[in-house]
Amino acid sequence: MRRPALAPEIVAAAFVAACEDELAALKPGNVHRFADGHRMTVADFEASAQAAAPALAAAGTPVGARILAAVEATRAAVGTNTNLGIVLLCAPLATAAEGSGPLRERLKAVLAALTVDDADAAFRAIRLAAPAGLGAVPGYDVADAATIDLRAAMTVAAPRDRIAHAYVTGFADVFSTALPLFRTAVTVLRDRAAATTLLHLGLLAAIPDTHVARKHGTAAAEALRAEAADVLRVIGRDPRPHEVNLLAFDADLKRRGINPGTTADFVVATLFAERLGG
Repeated sequence: MRRPALAPEIVAAAFVAACEDELAALKPGNVHRFADGHRMTVADFEASAQAAAPALAAAGTPVGARILAAVEATRAAVGTNTNLGIVLLCAPLATAAEGSGPLRERLKAVLAALTVDDADAAFRAIRLAAPAGLGAVPGYDVADAATIDLRAAMTVAAPRDRIAHAYVTGFADVFSTALPLFRTAVTVLRDRAAATTLLHLGLLAAIPDTHVARKHGTAAAEALRAEAADVLRVIGRDPRPHEVNLLAFDADLKRRGINPGTTADFVVATLFAERLGG
């Protein structure tokens, strides 16, 4: 069955629901309903989702303009960077949802059509959000006006940034890894929050978090990946009986200042794609 084009209000509602799903799950190291962290609260992320949703779902708007408007709206609502990575991943998905047909195929077309203007708007959004640990890319620094299209800019950044890598690979991490993992977990557990916890841990155990790598170094990101793999081996296929242990892991990561933010961004993008019919 061909997926129909989705109206802006449906896309916006799917984005807010994906953000709420992510906050409802116990995700060690991130902000969630069990515990705030990193000087941010659940309320900050809820307000950010509501603020960013209309901009992300604005029909007929280019990807870069959606990114910039969503970051501006978030900054006005909460005054800090809560969702830059989420917005960078979800803007192309929201654009793809405007067309009919398989979401993944529509997304490939959206990514192939990105322009220099998209890059310039995204660079402005990144400067406004001022994410922690952001480094310069020689020749294509986000501090400068863009001279190449957004996908080309992401290609330069892809070796050190998993979100940029998604633009280059057609969101392979979402469609080939994360969505199958989540759908299997939901089918087995019949519990979206528990399935989201497994999704978070599965991604964290499989892919070193590039937000952690930017802030603490690649060795720290790899150490976190190994820790998550150990935790996943202990809890098996159902995290619910292991809540106390997961909360202890969560508290330990926050005490150490370890925030797997890129993993959280991919969790939201996966849940968004799932709700869009991906």
